[in-house]
Amino acid sequence: MCLALPGKILTIQKKTDLPMGEVDFSGVRKTVCLVYTPEAKVGDYVIVHVGFAISLLNEQQAQSTLDLYTDREKQ
Repeated sequence: MCLALPGKILTIQKKTDLPMGEVDFSGVRKTVCLVYTPEAKVGDYVIVHVGFAISLLNEQQAQSTLDLYTDREKQ
């Protein structure tokens, strides 16, 4: 089983020819490789697995997923 989390792209820059982005995961910011989501823009939400954005999703989908994690923590 793998775990992938939704996050919001805050910035995008190129490092060694790879598109990289700073992504916010509910207050935790990490640098993520965006090579598999070349269409991603600042403000977009992405699903991230082991440091790679693997797909885009809309804000409603991202919030729905984040709510599942939050609800689980409250139990």
